[in-house]
Amino acid sequence: MQPFDERFEMISPPRRLRPQAILYLATAATTFAAGVAGWQPVVLGLDDNLANELAPHWQRGIAYMAAVMAVLSAHEAGHFIAARLHRIPATLPFFIPVPVLLTGTLGAVIGMEGSRANRRQLFDIAIAGPIAGLVVAMPVLAAGMLFGTPTAESPFATPPVARWMLGLLRPDIAVGTSIEPNALFMAGWVGLLVTGLNMIPVSQLDGGHVSHAIFGARSNWIARAILLAAIAAIILLGRYNWIAMVVIVALMGTDHPPIRDDGRPLGLARTMLGLFSLLIPIVTFMPEPLLFE
Repeated sequence: MQPFDERFEMISPPRRLRPQAILYLATAATTFAAGVAGWQPVVLGLDDNLANELAPHWQRGIAYMAAVMAVLSAHEAGHFIAARLHRIPATLPFFIPVPVLLTGTLGAVIGMEGSRANRRQLFDIAIAGPIAGLVVAMPVLAAGMLFGTPTAESPFATPPVARWMLGLLRPDIAVGTSIEPNALFMAGWVGLLVTGLNMIPVSQLDGGHVSHAIFGARSNWIARAILLAAIAAIILLGRYNWIAMVVIVALMGTDHPPIRDDGRPLGLARTMLGLFSLLIPIVTFMPEPLLFE
């Protein structure tokens, strides 16, 4: 196994893993709280009446926490294992807890020395995360649909792929009806949202890595076009909820950083899989994920 560079070797394993462990536990706590609260906005400093109302829902909190952490852990494990197999130094995942967010988390990220990877290695590492995450998220979402209660007033938008699944799994409910939020449904929903956003072919998102592995330097023009289209959509359609995402991507840098070029082509199988994977944002995208008025 190729050793980590000096930055990693200078830090002892317990100290190196401490931030990841703290963030993992914090994300477990915030997702538990989100499940207990029923994915509804709750003002900090609960009064006794509200606390008593939420207390009986601790089982829902545990179920959601376990399911969503499994989905996110599978995604990041895919990246980490692929990186280790290719001997590319990578950190264990940093989970992102968000106490003020209805879902309790914004996902997770790993640190990787991508400049050491060639096109094939970059592709394998990038695609492994979304595939592993969806392998867990899709059955979890399906279970949430099968055992969930139909509703016409869900506060969470349903992406295209979820609508197709719902039509197949629940032909008994009316078209346009969704599922009342439950632990499994919401964990799968978060998995689709996180995967879809990650697979946008921009910068150092998973989709950006895949696009760069397929198209090389031309991927930068694709990324720039997507960013400009996103800005135009925000202005013309008033989708101001995406401003923060665009700002984050812009700060990361639209173009993909250079990687090691060993002259080997990506290959037909990887190219076809990569092109197919770039459809993920289309079938999981939700212009307005939250439908609160």
